[in-house]
Amino acid sequence: MKAPRIFLIHATALAIDPIATAFARHWPQAQVINLLEDSLSRDRVEEGELTASMKARFLTLSHYAVQSAADAILFTCSAFGDAIDLCKPEIAIPLLKPNEAMINLALTQASRIAVLATFEPTIPSIMAEFRQAAERSGRAPEVVPYFVPGAMQALSEGDKEGHDHAIAQMAAQVDACDLICFAQFSMTSAAGQAQARSGLPVLTTPDSAVLEMHRMLQADDFISSQDGCLPHAQV
Repeated sequence: MKAPRIFLIHATALAIDPIATAFARHWPQAQVINLLEDSLSRDRVEEGELTASMKARFLTLSHYAVQSAADAILFTCSAFGDAIDLCKPEIAIPLLKPNEAMINLALTQASRIAVLATFEPTIPSIMAEFRQAAERSGRAPEVVPYFVPGAMQALSEGDKEGHDHAIAQMAAQVDACDLICFAQFSMTSAAGQAQARSGLPVLTTPDSAVLEMHRMLQADDFISSQDGCLPHAQV
């Protein structure tokens, strides 16, 4: 059976390594193609909102993936949920938002959820996704956002230790929650420290996204350390 071509659409290079690691761990047979358009993240900060132009650019990137024989598209940019939603009815192949699988898993495991983000525009986007998923599932969780200032800048400058430490420090401040969710692919390396400091389970996006993408495509050659199930808390 021919391995499926999965196009990953990134708005920051920082998301590439975490999702590549997740594919290597759970679905090494997949053909992974990276599309990086990192002006999107810069423009999102400068504009202060998700503009019509940015939404159109996401649709252009999606059509390019389809024209390049993609079997499915996985977005890794968590701050652009509304733009991705607009692509779904226009694209015939499976298309997955970055946080969909993690959010659905979190809703089955907790009623009070902390969401940590290092890119501030991600917060309103992922909070809206939680509300929508909760309405679909009939659940009513309390979701509490936490922004980690300086962490993304540290990571972009090559200071992974500083990035992970900042996230872990914020995780230690989480109060009265059952579970922590990381809002971005680039945060994955801090999961162990965050769990240790907070004493709470930590869910990350890349592993859940890869496993859900496989389920959507129903590939026969899937190899998973989780026996094909969505992962529990990442440590």
